[in-house]
Amino acid sequence: MKINPEYSTKEKALELYHTPLMELMYKAATIHREYHNPLEVQMSSLISIKTGGCSEDCGYCPQSAKYNTELDVHAMMPVKQVIGLAKNAKENGSSRVCMGAAWRNVRDNRDFDKVVEMVQEINGMGMEVCATLGMMNEDQAQRLKNAGLYAYNHNLDSSAEFYKDIISTREYEERIETIGNARKVGLSVCSGGILGMGEKVEDRVGMLMTYVHMEQPPESIPINALVAVEGTPLEDQEEVPVWDIVRMIATSRIMFPQSIIRLSAGRTQMSQEGQALCFMAGASSIFAGDKLLTTPNPEFNEDAQLFEILGLTPKAPFQDGEQPETLVDEKVEKAKKIRAEKEARVKAKKEETQSKGEFQPRKVTVQ
Repeated sequence: MKINPEYSTKEKALELYHTPLMELMYKAATIHREYHNPLEVQMSSLISIKTGGCSEDCGYCPQSAKYNTELDVHAMMPVKQVIGLAKNAKENGSSRVCMGAAWRNVRDNRDFDKVVEMVQEINGMGMEVCATLGMMNEDQAQRLKNAGLYAYNHNLDSSAEFYKDIISTREYEERIETIGNARKVGLSVCSGGILGMGEKVEDRVGMLMTYVHMEQPPESIPINALVAVEGTPLEDQEEVPVWDIVRMIATSRIMFPQSIIRLSAGRTQMSQEGQALCFMAGASSIFAGDKLLTTPNPEFNEDAQLFEILGLTPKAPFQDGEQPETLVDEKVEKAKKIRAEKEARVKAKKEETQSKGEFQPRKVTVQ
C-alpha cells in the first residue's frame, strides 16, 4: 500500500495531523511495524560536492549567491576526494551516500561528467547512491541512471501556495517536472520538505497531498527542520518544536506506509529522547556525519551511542530495491583515458629525471 486511501483528501489528512499525539504515534508505529523493521535505521551520508554560489534565492539556503552567509565556497570536488569520503562513510556504518551540488540545474559539461564517474564508483562500492543537483532533463536523468544512481532527491519544500513566499527563481511545477524526469527513467525518488519556515499546518499537509496526487509517491520522504543561518532571509525564524517534527513524521508514515521517512536536517537541535520519539513515529533513516551540506549534524560516534541505547541497527543497502547496474559511459571513459595518459607522461618524465641522477643546479659565473 503506497498511499493510505483513508487520507486521500486534504480534510482527512488535516484531521489525521491534528489527532492527539499519543494516538497519532500509536497509529504510526503500528503501520511502521507492518511495512518496516522498527529496529533498523538507515544511516546515510551527505557530501557537498560543489558548495555555494547558487543562483537561486531559496530563503532558507546559505548556499545562495544572493546572501552574505560567509560560506566557504568551493568548486567541484575531485573524484578521488569524494570517493575517499564515501569510503569513510561506509566504514562508519553508512549504506547510502547523497551527493549535493549547489546548482540551479544540471549542465552537460565536465563537472557533470565527474558526477557520473562518482556515481559509478560509489555504486561499485555496494552503497546506494542518491544525488541532488537541481533541475535536470530526461536525458541527464538517464545518464545518471545508467551510471548506477539509485535515487534522485528533489524536495518540494512546502505546499504550492507557500512555495512562492520562500523561492522566486524556480516554479513549483518545475520541481514536479524534474521528479517526473527521474520517474521516466526508472529512478527512485526522494522528496520532502522543511518545517519552521513560517508555513502553516495546511502548507505541511498540502505538500503531502501533492505526493498523494502523483501517479507514484516518493519512495523516500525527508522531513527537515529549518536550520536558521545568519545572513539568510529566514535567519530570525524560531526553532521548530520537536513535537511538530514528530507529528509530521507520524502523519507522513501513516499516509505513505511503504515510503522511507527520513529524519533529516535539524537533529543537532534535538535531544536523544526527541529523536527516539521520531523513530517510534516511523522515521527509519538519518543522515550521519558532522555536516549536512553546510549545516551541523551529529557525529558518527554520537549516532552509534544513540543506536546502542535504543537497540537499533544500521540498515543494509538495497533492502528496498535492487542495486542498479553500472553501464559504460563514453564521456567518462574518454576522460579516464586522457587522465591516465597524462599521469603516465608525468611518471615517465619523473623516472627519466631520476635515471640521470640527482638534479644539479646550473652554475652561473658572475663577472
